[in-house]
Amino acid sequence: MRAVVCRQFGDPEVLAVENIPAPRIGPRDVRISVQAAGVNFPDVLTVRNQYQHKPELPFVPGQELAGIVIETGSDVTEFEVGDRAVSRCRLGAFAEEAVCAADGRTVRLPDRVDFVTGAAFAATYGTAYHAFKRRASLKPGETVLVLGAAGGVGLAAVELAKLMGARVIAAASSPEKLEVCRRAGADELIDYTQQGCANRSGN
Repeated sequence: MRAVVCRQFGDPEVLAVENIPAPRIGPRDVRISVQAAGVNFPDVLTVRNQYQHKPELPFVPGQELAGIVIETGSDVTEFEVGDRAVSRCRLGAFAEEAVCAADGRTVRLPDRVDFVTGAAFAATYGTAYHAFKRRASLKPGETVLVLGAAGGVGLAAVELAKLMGARVIAAASSPEKLEVCRRAGADELIDYTQQGCANRSGN
């Protein structure tokens, strides 16, 4: 199968498309024909060997994908061949096929959601949800300031905070980006190139 392979750490230019053997499937895995893969900042960090999970060389990067189940492990009952699925995997999404654990990291993709949208959903919305629900314990009526609100995780944070009942202040670097934030549900907008909005994280 064709895959994007990292054989040395560095910037994305070190990556190359190669023909490699398909990964082996375990009893609790599913094999997915990858139709779309999400590209996120952690992928860049992984290729640079700067991410918290440090793979051994060589490896196929990519942490989220959407596609069609083409094989199931012997102990898998949650999926059947032909199911549409999305998965968060540690590695392996940038390939024609990927083997993913058939647990909470892999779920069915509704028919109404296209593969590209499905592949771009898990990391951004999962990160924002984890931050609000498990770390911040966000409650209805609280106020949230989202910095970099026009980015992938930022827009997910705006939408989820609104759904969780918060008042959302979105900060971004241009009127065009702030308009995107407004359409996503932000209550207040700050252009931090024009107004004071310092990121004092760590203080």
